[in-house]
Amino acid sequence: MLDAIKNLFGMDKTDYADLVKQGAVIVDVRSESEYTGGHIKNSLNIPVDQLEKNLSKLSKDKTIITCCASGMRSASAKSILQNNGYKNVHNGGEWMILNTKI
Repeated sequence: MLDAIKNLFGMDKTDYADLVKQGAVIVDVRSESEYTGGHIKNSLNIPVDQLEKNLSKLSKDKTIITCCASGMRSASAKSILQNNGYKNVHNGGEWMILNTKI
């Protein structure tokens, strides 16, 4: 929730472009139909309600950036990942805004 508030007020100073250059994986947690309607190139689509069943698709050694339509589902996804031992997870918030930052 705090990440969503930071993004909303422009307080997030994360250098997403640098994270991506260093090999971060962008996980778009919107539904498949939302993702099909537009997404960040090379992002991985795992809907938030299917995330725990698909953790094997994500390496705990990689930086992960979650995104969605508004930042709420991506915040939930970040929590799910952290609760499952993923250490370097960032909530990128809205996918369209994140796309401009990378």
